[in-house]
Formats: sequence, C-alpha cells, structure tokens
Amino acid sequence: MKCYKYHRLGSFLIVLATVLLTFSAQAQKKKKKTAPPPNYDFHDSHFHLTNYIQRGITVQQYLEIMGNRVGRSTLFGIPLQQTWAYQNSGNYSPTYYLQSDAPLYYYSFTDAYIASVYNKLSPEQKQRFDPMITGFNPADMYAKDHIKRVLETFPGVFSGIGEFTVHKEFVSSKVAGEVASLTNPALDSVLDFAGKVGLAVILHSDLDMPFAKTDAEPVYLSQMKALLKRHPKTTIIWAHIGLGRVVHPVQQSGSASSNERSPIFMQIVEGMLSDPELKHVYFDISWDEVAKYVISTPEALQNSISVLNRFPDRCLFGTDVVAPSSPEMYYAVYNMYEPLWKGLNPEASEKLRKGNYEKIFNEARIKVRAWEKANVK
Repeated sequence: MKCYKYHRLGSFLIVLATVLLTFSAQAQKKKKKTAPPPNYDFHDSHFHLTNYIQRGITVQQYLEIMGNRVGRSTLFGIPLQQTWAYQNSGNYSPTYYLQSDAPLYYYSFTDAYIASVYNKLSPEQKQRFDPMITGFNPADMYAKDHIKRVLETFPGVFSGIGEFTVHKEFVSSKVAGEVASLTNPALDSVLDFAGKVGLAVILHSDLDMPFAKTDAEPVYLSQMKALLKRHPKTTIIWAHIGLGRVVHPVQQSGSASSNERSPIFMQIVEGMLSDPELKHVYFDISWDEVAKYVISTPEALQNSISVLNRFPDRCLFGTDVVAPSSPEMYYAVYNMYEPLWKGLNPEASEKLRKGNYEKIFNEARIKVRAWEKANVK
C-alpha cells in the first residue's frame, strides 16, 4: 500500500514537472515573440557587395559586420566591369576605374550572382536584405527586358533597381558604347517599367560637370528635374544628391569657399523637396565624399540640419561602401556624420536613419511580389 502511494506521488510529480516545463516553454516562446527588435543604428540604403572587378566579401561576412548595429540593407554589386587591357597597364591589374584608361563595360551577371547568394540565406536573414537589379545599360532600349527577365528568373528576390549610373565623373566617358543620357527614351522605358512593377530606383546622375566654376545653373539640373517629373508613379532615390568627388555643391562665381557655395546648393535641394511634382523623389546622403561637404564648415552643417529637419520624410542614409574589408571601413561614413546626428531633431534622425528606408522598401517588397504573382509563371 505504501509503495502504491509513493508510485502515485511520483506520477503526480512527473505530471506536475511536465506541465511546469510546458508553461515555461510557452512563456519563453511568447516572450521571444513580443521582445522588442534590436535598437539598430541605421538601415543601409546604399551598399555594394562587390567592386569594379566583381570581387568583394561574402554576404555572410557582411552579416557579421552588420551585427546588431545595422538592421536592413540594400544589396547590389557594381554594374560595370573594369577592363584589364594589357596594352594599357601591362601586368598591373586595375581594381578601380581610376587605375586604368581602359574602358568599362556592363556586367549583367552581377544580378544572377546577387540572387544566388541571397537565395542561400535563411528566411530570417533574407528579411534583412533588399537586393537590387543593376546589370543593365540605361542607354539600351532592351534594358527593360533585362530587368523583366531577372524578375522572371529570380522571383521573390529583388526589391528595386540600382544603383545605376547616367552621368558620373570619370566613369561615363569610359563606358564602352553609347553614352547614357537623361533624355534617352531607353531610360524613360526603364523608369516607366519600374513604376508599373513597384521597384524602388536608386539613380546616380551628377548634378553638374566636374570642376564647374560659375554660379550658373548646374548643367544637368533641368534635365534631371524633367526626367523625374515624367515618372510621378516611380519611387526614385537620387544618389548622393547629385554630388561627387569633384562635382561639388554649386559655388558663387570667383569663390571656392564651401560656406559660400553651400546655401546655393541647399536652395536647389529645398526647391525640389518643396515641389509637389517631385513628392515621389528622395535623396540619399551616402558616400564619404558627400559627408565631407555636409560637415565641411559649421555653416554647411547647419544648412544641412535645417533642411533635413524641415523635410524629414524625404532623405535616407546609406554608406555607399564597396566590399568593406573590416567593420572600421564600413562604419567610417556613419561616424563622419556624427555632427549631423547630434544636430537633427529625434524625428528627422529616426526617419533618415531607419524610417524612410522601411517605408520605401516595405512598399517595394509588397508591390514587386504582387507583380510577380500576377505575371511570373
């Protein structure tokens, strides 16, 4: 009889332990589901996994660099390949477009490569990336067909197109074949298709010619505005606000001082941000070359802070880092902007670093997946 009681007591304790463990597991699972997301510093709206000779780091290495500081990131390579012309550089193999006089050519395989590395990620890891299609020639009327073919071949992968280039200092003139133009119908065809599909667009086109020295209107400004206004249904991110290594903010005649030229440039930016016909256009402040202009003087910094605080919904931060070899290299651009982060109000800072990225690319994911469901067999 005593043994029977002990047996019943043992059975009861086993059942009780099982119930408690079950409740504990459910509680932990519920806690995990409702736990707040990591407090990321930013999402990266502009990142190149590979360089001008299609080499770089793996996506797994990039995830390690992102860690808990970067939430999401665009993912693309470089659409152009630098030629290694033996007659030009001999045994020296150039890895950057400034290291050789040999031409550049469009490298369409970059899209297949990005899709292949993305598709090897886990579902959780995929949520952190927004791959982009870049391997097309914007001067080719068949460019739209390339983009459509990539979507049909790799459904469920891409969120947008870009970064692709129209005008770029020291690059455009090196590209083999017809030079791209803001007035070329091929570019209109690409942007029209992107709007119909819902693809977000990252477009690089310099605002002005290199080393411009007068306060005349930037060479490409009118063409750029006209292009943007022709495509009101397409979400377009103008990379680097049209600036570059030597394409600097518009300056007053006879002056090279950044605090004198910055207000003129900011007037152009404010005018575009205030234009209701350009409400579909965003600016990214990626690239250390852009950061140097923003923080160059107290006046330039304050002008930037003022505009960003007034238009918090229209700008994004990106690194524009190419195949970073270390976390230090990757985070250098973000750290350059430290004076800007300190000067922005909380709303503008949050939207610039994270909110506007989420708005643009969440919407792109939904629209592109819906287009694929309706059009891809």
